[in-house]
Amino acid sequence: MQAEQLYQSPNKLAPLYSRFKVAERLLLTGHSHQAWPDCAFDGQVLAWEDAACYVDEKWERAFAQAQAVKAGFADLIEDHERNITLGSNTHELVTKFLSALPLGKRPKLITTDGEFHTIRRQLDRLGEEGVQIIKVPSSPAADLVERMRSAIDEKTAAVLISKVFYHSAVIVKDLDRLADRCQEVGAELLVDAYHALNVVPFSVTSEGLASAFIVGGGYKYCQLGEGNCFLRVPPGCTLRPVITGWFAEFDILSQQRQDNRVPYPSDAARFAGSTYDPTSHYRGAKVFEFFHRYQLSPEFLRTINQHQVKHLMSCFDALDVNPTLIDYDRSIAPDDRGGFLVLHTPHAHILQHLLKQRGVHTDHRGTSLRLGPAPYLSDAQLSTAMQILGEILRERF
Repeated sequence: MQAEQLYQSPNKLAPLYSRFKVAERLLLTGHSHQAWPDCAFDGQVLAWEDAACYVDEKWERAFAQAQAVKAGFADLIEDHERNITLGSNTHELVTKFLSALPLGKRPKLITTDGEFHTIRRQLDRLGEEGVQIIKVPSSPAADLVERMRSAIDEKTAAVLISKVFYHSAVIVKDLDRLADRCQEVGAELLVDAYHALNVVPFSVTSEGLASAFIVGGGYKYCQLGEGNCFLRVPPGCTLRPVITGWFAEFDILSQQRQDNRVPYPSDAARFAGSTYDPTSHYRGAKVFEFFHRYQLSPEFLRTINQHQVKHLMSCFDALDVNPTLIDYDRSIAPDDRGGFLVLHTPHAHILQHLLKQRGVHTDHRGTSLRLGPAPYLSDAQLSTAMQILGEILRERF
């Protein structure tokens, strides 16, 4: 499949998403909830059929689906699947990570003011209980890593930071320098890679993050839907999360304990949870297979996405609107921008509402109107969406 075939109208991928009717709708929600390919429906049906046929013996088949999802995530970050544990959502995984930290001896957590609510809310609550939460301003991004490095000391238990900020789409570089500093003082590093996965190529090795925890999921650019999240655990990790599920003991249940301590496995399964709805993994396994079959690699999808974001920017520029009313951050270089376009405006909420009334699906965060293209949308659809935005701006503002 050639990139140009996805810019044209009709988009060559669109028929493979017929249930979401992507060719008939202006779904600029690619940064939040991408459409699922039709094969995802087959996965959900298979989950039901396996349950009906095998009842409680379905789990052997369900675990095979989970293994396929692990392998899919491992491929995306160029790591080994033994370093991956799965969870229904990132909060479940982040709280396990936090529960493993020696906060009594190291009461400091360092993060940014640009983290998604999963991390932001949980750290705020820990702060109410006496944990020292240091929030480093996420802007300017150019010297963010150095500013965070300077805040790390022997009292730091962990650093938590995004690879791509959800509110600005800015890509954070030089995370390896954070990893190095954390290792120097014995702190842990957790990278939220959700807004990078499958749209900004992300490699554990290339990023220099062999020692880091990495959290992410499939709800956005991976098209896996809900219930498909992962935590990458560094090899050799000996942390013992206080919040722990019985699946972390699954392989050693029949063994006799050597002492009264709760046992943990030697790999990423030490952060495993417990019984879950496996339907999401059936769906996820089908979608990962779909991406492989059509050679939709992160590098290829990055090419598509950058073209689409640039096209949106060009269409916006052609509207020639007052930049004090609405504009994007023109200081962000193309290579530093993630998978969506942010239009800054005090009217983000009302604009999102008015766009939806006219069939353009977007979202907003505060004063940021977020427009997220996806590989199944044509250039013509993106142009139409921006034209509708222009009409609204002229009529209402």
